[in-house]
Amino acid sequence: MHDFHTHFIPEEVVDWIKDQRNIINASWEKKSQDKEEFLSINNKWVFELKQEFTNKSLYLTEQQNIGVDHSVVSPIPQLFLYDFPSEITRELVAVYNTSLAKWSQVQSQKISALATVSLNHPETAAQDLRDAMNMGLKGAIIGPGLNGKLLSDNSFTPFWEEANKQKAIMFIHPLLCEDQRLNQRMMPNLIGVPWETTITATDLLLSGLLDTYNNVKILLAHGGGFLPYQIGRLNKGFEMWPLVSKNLQKEPIEYLKDFWYDSVLWNPTTLDYLAKTVGKERIVPGSDFPFDLCEWPPAKQLAKGSESLLQSI
Repeated sequence: MHDFHTHFIPEEVVDWIKDQRNIINASWEKKSQDKEEFLSINNKWVFELKQEFTNKSLYLTEQQNIGVDHSVVSPIPQLFLYDFPSEITRELVAVYNTSLAKWSQVQSQKISALATVSLNHPETAAQDLRDAMNMGLKGAIIGPGLNGKLLSDNSFTPFWEEANKQKAIMFIHPLLCEDQRLNQRMMPNLIGVPWETTITATDLLLSGLLDTYNNVKILLAHGGGFLPYQIGRLNKGFEMWPLVSKNLQKEPIEYLKDFWYDSVLWNPTTLDYLAKTVGKERIVPGSDFPFDLCEWPPAKQLAKGSESLLQSI
């Protein structure tokens, strides 16, 4: 069994955070005796720095104990650092990608890894991706856009061109939604996270980008957000409005089959609907390990998707 959605923070990255704590406004807080310290970067998205995030041996043991044979390791979204100057972002990018590349080379039978990139400077992000894949990483994990710009914005063209050239896996992972209406009861995570994926995936679909850069393997976190479950509305808009259909060569529902999806949905009926809509071969097992809302163990019945996407990495 494979796990395509996991996160890890190498020791070199932890050391960099400590060295740059004042620049990136990093803080640690012990909230209770039964939990590890909570880490915050720039007062955003506080999370428990569990040992599974930073202890390679423990990470591998936990994956093995649950029956996972091969894990795809991604940097954590909290460390994208898109809201800092690109020079700072790229410094961490270099440390993160190099350390993951070394680990994946040593443990090549057990893990593959994705890079992080300086999405706040798309030309630099393109070079980051090129360097990472030259080191053996399989693509990158990126956020859903930047400073109000969605990923179809022309400013990201250099990055998409490079990703297409490299035939990279592009794992689109949401950040917490900052809509103030959701600022209670954990809603920025509960519905804000899949909502950010929904916005991004819908934009990519309607923009025509999936046709332009069809060598990129776009993997959507958390089952694609809400998009697959409202695709009928997009199809109706395609029939009614030229503003919806003008960039498309086929119906929106057919473009759903051009994405890849992880299985982090926590609901067998929902996962079954997704499989019937896009095909099991487009879904890969994932857990979001070791975050609190991880699906543990990942779905075991999606070998076709695993094998198909693994062939590309």
